[in-house]
Amino acid sequence: MAARPASLTQQQIRLQSKSQSPMASSLSTAASSRLLCSTTAAAAAAAKLSFSSASSLSFSLSSPSSLKCLRFSPLISQRRSSVNRGYSTVPTTKCAASDPDQLKSAREDIRELLKSTFCHPILVRLGWHDAGTYDKNIEEWPRRGGANASLRFEVELKHAANAGLVNALKLIQPIKDKYSGVTYADLFQLASATAIEEAGGPKIPMKYGRVDVSGPEQCPEEGRLPAAGPPSPAEHLRNVFYRMGLNDKEIVALSGAHTVGRSRPERSGWGKPETKYTKDGPGAPGGQSWTVQWLKFDNSYFKDIKERRDEDLLVLPTDAVLFEDPSFKVYAEKYAEDQEAFFKDYAEAHAKLSNLGAKFDPPEGIVLDDGAAPEKFVAAKYSSGKSELSEAMKQKIRAEYEAVGGSPDTPLRSNYFLNIMIVVAVLALLTSLFGN
Repeated sequence: MAARPASLTQQQIRLQSKSQSPMASSLSTAASSRLLCSTTAAAAAAAKLSFSSASSLSFSLSSPSSLKCLRFSPLISQRRSSVNRGYSTVPTTKCAASDPDQLKSAREDIRELLKSTFCHPILVRLGWHDAGTYDKNIEEWPRRGGANASLRFEVELKHAANAGLVNALKLIQPIKDKYSGVTYADLFQLASATAIEEAGGPKIPMKYGRVDVSGPEQCPEEGRLPAAGPPSPAEHLRNVFYRMGLNDKEIVALSGAHTVGRSRPERSGWGKPETKYTKDGPGAPGGQSWTVQWLKFDNSYFKDIKERRDEDLLVLPTDAVLFEDPSFKVYAEKYAEDQEAFFKDYAEAHAKLSNLGAKFDPPEGIVLDDGAAPEKFVAAKYSSGKSELSEAMKQKIRAEYEAVGGSPDTPLRSNYFLNIMIVVAVLALLTSLFGN
């Protein structure tokens, strides 16, 4: 994160967070950002979060803590020592699982935050970078990394790939203070999925109940996140994502999240200071986006990367390789032509990423049931003329048929009595005609 004047206002700090993309800043230069999290006992009236950076930028938030739920997330009390100016960590007594009702309420607050600050990209990146440290070759939790909220600690925030993510923490900390029954690990992933959905993307099949790590000593080592400009982009992407247990299709689908967000050269070393698409914001102006409408989640990323006709749109080496590597290209071409296929594969890949390395309590996780009535099936709405129906549409039609006893592959059971009556009527008509 580049140095900024110490006189920035709280609103300016919030607006600057919107320039981040989910993956772009993975190669950022390290910012010296300090996170102090202080949480008092349940009877305390307020919780305060203080951040400071090497540029002498300080920011403080305080809000009342929720005392409605007795299921507390694993918060860390960090106190500055008067002797060595270090930090001591004291985990509080808690229950690790998040409260479903508080999760739903927190989601509504995140939606309001998105409407007022346009911070979709940086919240997506927050969830991804917390989960993206997972190593499938390590079984022990939390040493294996993954979605465990280790990113909230200073030692991990200082990793070069995480430059600027302190701003995301500042944005969501008031929500964490308000809903103490939601773990940080769940809040990070809830914010990420909600940001995708609110930007027009697919519904992510999420589950919750992630357990937080208890201290900075449990943070993973630096170097587990992807870079944007490695010497061999395809090999690098596979090394990083295969280590997480993801495949080529999931790599390409997740790359499509670059359809939202901007890259700022002062943070990542990539992109232009501003373009005709970013000079007026929304939010803090500047940076270079991958797409024209960089707060709208669609498949335009793949179209723009394929065409490469607009110099004001960013193309990183790890973007270009999606249409150069034979295996990646199959999926990139597919997503450029079929947004519905992209949405389906992206939703599955995002949900898988969000669960990597997590320890759930309860073990099966918590699924938020919105209670929404299923959409009524209208056959004409799904008529496609001569075009082939998508797989998702076929599944929907199949479900409707099965609800009344059949399927697109198996005709409905015949009403034999009605069939007999029809045959008798036809025979009677023919007899009458021949008789005349």
